[in-house]
Amino acid sequence: MTRAPQARRQRTHDRLIAAAREIAAAEGYAAMRVEEVVLRAGVAKGTFFSHFADKDALLAVLIGEDLAQAMVEIARAPVPTTARGIADALSPLISVMSAERTVFDVVLRYSGAAAIEEIGPIAQNFLDQIHLLAGWISPLQGHTLRGDVPAELLAEGVQAFLIQSIAMSYCAVEGQVDRSERLRGYLEVWLALR
Repeated sequence: MTRAPQARRQRTHDRLIAAAREIAAAEGYAAMRVEEVVLRAGVAKGTFFSHFADKDALLAVLIGEDLAQAMVEIARAPVPTTARGIADALSPLISVMSAERTVFDVVLRYSGAAAIEEIGPIAQNFLDQIHLLAGWISPLQGHTLRGDVPAELLAEGVQAFLIQSIAMSYCAVEGQVDRSERLRGYLEVWLALR
């Protein structure tokens, strides 16, 4: 008996996601309005709020999907063997996270840094990033990358520098430096052999 309502709820959820995705593609994430999403999905506003706490919760799902796709793209590419190669390999994540200021703001809030208790798709992606980065770094330690600290700690630093390179691009004073180039500089220092 509970299967039909669950299936209907999932279809409604999928319609909301599809409508939001269409709006984001046409107008951007910042311009998206809940009213427009529900109109396009053909549901009541109250229905939206039974699926998502607010617009940002919906954005977190969409951006989480984009980040997951970026990770798939990164995983398909050859494994980098240098600090510069790691920075270059992360360009799909930079593209997603810096697509709009709104996206970057949602990424920061839902990454786990803001103490949101639920592990959603963005926070899970951040955990996946650490795992992937540590897997790249570990076999290179002592050869082309520093080996004086655990690979996981170096991976967390890479992730922090990724965020910093994007954040600095939104800074009025530092905004002219290319995000990827800034990340390369950070990583060449952070991962260099001691």
